Amino acid sequence: MSSYFAGKRVLVTGGTNGLGRVIAEAFGRVGAKVAVVGLEEADARATGESLSANGVDALALVGDVTAEADTERFARLTAERFGGIDILVNAAGRTHRGWILETPSDEILSLFKLNLLGTVQMTRAAMPYLLKSESPHVVNIGSLAAKSASRWVGAYPISKFAVAAFSQQLRLEMREKGLHVLLVCPGPVKRENPRLYPLKHAEGIPESALMPGGGVKVGKIDPVRLAEKILAACRKRKPELVVPGKARLLFAIEQLFPRLGDWIVLRKT
Repeated sequence: MSSYFAGKRVLVTGGTNGLGRVIAEAFGRVGAKVAVVGLEEADARATGESLSANGVDALALVGDVTAEADTERFARLTAERFGGIDILVNAAGRTHRGWILETPSDEILSLFKLNLLGTVQMTRAAMPYLLKSESPHVVNIGSLAAKSASRWVGAYPISKFAVAAFSQQLRLEMREKGLHVLLVCPGPVKRENPRLYPLKHAEGIPESALMPGGGVKVGKIDPVRLAEKILAACRKRKPELVVPGKARLLFAIEQLFPRLGDWIVLRKT
């Protein structure tokens, strides 16, 4: 794997925290040049310094993927620094908690702006550089919620379903141009200090929904192993990566037998 990614030029949004940072570190370990994007200057600086200390040719950028001018700047500066872009990882995003019908419209729009529009804008900005690469890749970080809705997670599933649709459409439209598009659908990822999500407009929602996964009964995923799976899926040019893999059975059931699929989801939350 290391020989394939050695010298590859990678841009990771949301790359200064959480899974995005772990993915950036994984690319760095196999010899890639890595640019990370984050909202906070302190986080970006710390991530860039950490990557550089481990021998990675790194670039740290600060800005907001929901601002189109920022995405254009991220792509341009990465290409100027590394001579191009081979791999774009859209990892910037956030989750949500609450009843969907009690979620204010502005909150729904905010979630779509980051999870979907930020992904689309960053991909559009990077595309001219990606198409100059001999082997371009776009990696979109979705969620199990991109394939199956659940209770208590507000507008999060509908925003991630949209990311799944965008990924498929991009695969279909860009296939003949050699672009590989990978949609990653992971369950809740382990964190050293698990984040507790605030319940907004959410009377009657159990406290378990505060935790990663929103109350879904599924094991937490090791982010380092997940990042390694993502790199392997890129090299094999897979269209999707679902972790845990057994969740694909649920997705198939939901498509063929929606009533049974809903029953399983209710039992698992």
